[in-house]
Amino acid sequence: MHRFDDAPKKPTNLSLNSKVLEVARELGMNVSATVDALLADEVRRRYWERWNDENKDAIAHYNARIAREGLPLAKYRTFMKGR
Repeated sequence: MHRFDDAPKKPTNLSLNSKVLEVARELGMNVSATVDALLADEVRRRYWERWNDENKDAIAHYNARIAREGLPLAKYRTFMKGR
């Protein structure tokens, strides 16, 4: 996954609802920072959604193997004994 916090800013034009923008400014919100943070969250969410979809077969095979054989190092666990 890409890291976003150290990337340079790039000017862009957005079309936003004028009333929402007006109230955001009245509230003293930093619109650029808010949009940047929300967009980064949505990009992360969609990235992992796509990753999970692309890897669902491998995940299913791994989970089936664990269900069938157990965890490879389970005998070395020092917690949850007897469960």
